[in-house]
Amino acid sequence: MYALKGNIVHAPKFGEVEITENGFITIDDGRIEGIYPKLPDGFSGIHVIDYSDKLILQSFCDMHLHAPQYPMLGMGLDLPLLEWLKTYTFKTEAAFSDNEYAKRVYARLAKELVDSGTTRVCMFSSVHTDATVLLMNELEKAGITGYVGKVNMDRNSDPCIQETTEQSMRETLRWLNGCDVFTKIKPMLTPRFTPSCTNELLEWIGSLAKERNLPIQSHLSENLAEMDWVKELHPDCEQYWESYAKYGLFGERTIMAHCVHCDDREIAALKSNKVTVAHCPDSNINLASGIAPIRKMIECGVSVALGSDIAGGAHLSMTEVIASAIRASKMKRIQSEWQTEFLSVAEGYYLGTTAGAKFFGFKDGFASGDMFHAVVIDDSNMCNAKEMSVMERFERSIYLAKKEDIVAVYSDGIKIK
Repeated sequence: MYALKGNIVHAPKFGEVEITENGFITIDDGRIEGIYPKLPDGFSGIHVIDYSDKLILQSFCDMHLHAPQYPMLGMGLDLPLLEWLKTYTFKTEAAFSDNEYAKRVYARLAKELVDSGTTRVCMFSSVHTDATVLLMNELEKAGITGYVGKVNMDRNSDPCIQETTEQSMRETLRWLNGCDVFTKIKPMLTPRFTPSCTNELLEWIGSLAKERNLPIQSHLSENLAEMDWVKELHPDCEQYWESYAKYGLFGERTIMAHCVHCDDREIAALKSNKVTVAHCPDSNINLASGIAPIRKMIECGVSVALGSDIAGGAHLSMTEVIASAIRASKMKRIQSEWQTEFLSVAEGYYLGTTAGAKFFGFKDGFASGDMFHAVVIDDSNMCNAKEMSVMERFERSIYLAKKEDIVAVYSDGIKIK
């Protein structure tokens, strides 16, 4: 057992943060034992890692990002989604047929995730089986936990990256058979989105998910042109979500990214099917897709977490994504003529930490019994830090903290930075 000492800030409920100033969080066999303002007498002899007046926060969960798009961060963001995919994305992802290149890029990506305080992910790879295994290996070596998916796409893609239906099925099975070696990174079935997968492939993925009890990730109602395309491809479906649901791909272990243009009926379907929404505000604004109705979703009981969605999103740091979510919600409030409440910093922090962690089976905040995931932020170089309350310092860190300010990262109870 050991303990960390510092200003402990966590989000046990949406919109609430609990702060223990100069307190202690005790860790036993990698799991949180408790939070104390002072160490109880029985713990007086344990090893204490003293972070002094620094901030000890929950580490971040990135619930939607595209690993092979990492080399194209900041590229093509004047284009709408479908043009952006054709012009930049598919060609960039095609390069991951080169395993040496993939290993080099993914090692760098894993390091930057850790340096940014992200310890849990739901991540898209490319169609390439070997590169996907390399990605999982680099993430696991870095100490990151979560899910990775080999992408499936057998139509409406660039020829340089499109699979045949048979190839997509065969390679998915080959990938799954190679995943047993991993303990922290697990497989997640990943049909890219409805337009890129034939009905035959979607039906097969749905059967495979049920047979092997595997989670699923994809995209939903991100862009109006995309939604019209889905209606053309699936005239039997009144709404986009039904193109997944009819194949068993829309349930409790499903993450749907974006959901920008979900109306009341689609939001009700998200709730009733217990689907988690990965809100990607930076990407939605960069590609001019729109602003998702996040407040309405939350009030309706939909599970919402955050994703960077690199490279549609231009920032890997989840503190920047949280800040983007807050700004986007303020834009939504203006659009609604001030009828919709914007997200507070406390609410944004919850969406970037606890909300994502719950998908992985964690409880609320720094909960007793959960594996310990945390970041330690040194904000002493920020102006007037000593004159501010811990709450003010925490709020400012969400907006201003950089990688250099994150001095320690813990994942599954192990210090990985």
